[in-house]
Amino acid sequence: MALLRRAIALSVCFTCPGCAGWQSALDPHGQQARGLEGLIWTFIWVAAAVWISVMAVLAIALSRKSGRGAGNERRMRVTVGGAVAGTAAIVLALTIISFLSTRLVSSEASHPLEIRVRGYQWWWEVTYLDARAERVFTTANEIHIPVNRPVRLQLSAADVIHSFWAPNLAGKQDLIPGRENTLTFSAQQPGTYRAQCAEFCGVQHAHMALLVVAETPDAFEHWRQSQLSPAASPTDPEQAEGRKVFTSKPCASCHTIQGTSASASIGPDLTHLASRSYIAAGLLQNTRGSLAAWIADPQTIKPGNNMPNVPLTANELRAVSAYLAALK
Repeated sequence: MALLRRAIALSVCFTCPGCAGWQSALDPHGQQARGLEGLIWTFIWVAAAVWISVMAVLAIALSRKSGRGAGNERRMRVTVGGAVAGTAAIVLALTIISFLSTRLVSSEASHPLEIRVRGYQWWWEVTYLDARAERVFTTANEIHIPVNRPVRLQLSAADVIHSFWAPNLAGKQDLIPGRENTLTFSAQQPGTYRAQCAEFCGVQHAHMALLVVAETPDAFEHWRQSQLSPAASPTDPEQAEGRKVFTSKPCASCHTIQGTSASASIGPDLTHLASRSYIAAGLLQNTRGSLAAWIADPQTIKPGNNMPNVPLTANELRAVSAYLAALK
């Protein structure tokens, strides 16, 4: 009995951590995610009921003596026929439920927030769309949304197939080169939720994360206004030197910083880099030390990524990291 209790306690320790957290389909915070959670539990309980029924019938069959009479043959045919009909009914019911849940995930909504998400190896470009061109801006690896407002993602890929998955909020949707898919969802309460590429896309597939930050409408509007503004100007000589180094080195050939001569689009837009929680698509917390380490040797931190090693002196590295860390 004591051994059984230990086994149950150990199984709980292993299984419960997967039922909550900022990347769990069993901890839904949006209407679409709640529908998918219901689908998951429906499949689990139906499968459990079928398994228990099969084990019960097997136990009954093993406990009885075999017989070859005509009555026994008829009972066997009725039992097998009933099992076949029950299986067909269960499969049909689960198929209908799955179809309805899929329609919920892909349903359209009125007046959604339109965001274009483009997948690269291995980061996410996020563009907020608007009818007014002056209100369009681009960021990377982090999406801010207002709670209780539909969000419509326009999903595409620049190189290989990726897949957007924010399990707390919605289901998966692929990003395919040359094709645009859409995903509509909403968050029902403020919070930070982790999204992940769910389609193997290369050596750094596991390090292609994205944060979805759901906040109140006022907080979202404040964040959007700050993103629309130009990059912060240097406030001390070290930051000024860092901007000079950044715009004169190959960094400016890949990145954009609004308000400077850097206007390339090969890599992430860095205009408000310091306002993001992580760098390198969720790999490192966004601190000045992490920025310096990433700039100094990106291939050691994330092997295979497309950012080259840019030779910098120690003073140049300190200056550039100081400048980027101030881009709120």
